[in-house]
Amino acid sequence: LNVIVENHGGYSSDGSWLSGVIRSVGDPRLGTLPDFGNFHIQGDTWYDRYKGVKELMPFAKGVSAKSHDFDASGNETHTDYRKMLRIVLAAGYHGRIGVEYEGGRLSETEGVKKTKALLETVRKEIAAERTKPR
Repeated sequence: LNVIVENHGGYSSDGSWLSGVIRSVGDPRLGTLPDFGNFHIQGDTWYDRYKGVKELMPFAKGVSAKSHDFDASGNETHTDYRKMLRIVLAAGYHGRIGVEYEGGRLSETEGVKKTKALLETVRKEIAAERTKPR
């Protein structure tokens, strides 16, 4: 059994603070669930999502790919999924990635499907890059 903490507003959305808490506890059964879209600290204060995920990944027991909206090409408009998945993979993570849609334009089902499709597209692109001869 693991206990995982998701960045979900307030102090927990500060990747440096939350990773420091996890590190100070020092229990291998305690980890994080980095959420791509949950870096709102309060008011107009936001933590850099890419920096936050990078800081939380060493402790990740799972990852949450949150989406809000998509452009005409199917890319998420708030998060660069290519950049984010490279951060996740660079941390050595090869576990499950959950999908969340919190947008208002699509139904939850359609939003989840579009997020899943984007993840699959990016996975294929990254895999193709890794197999190209140098």
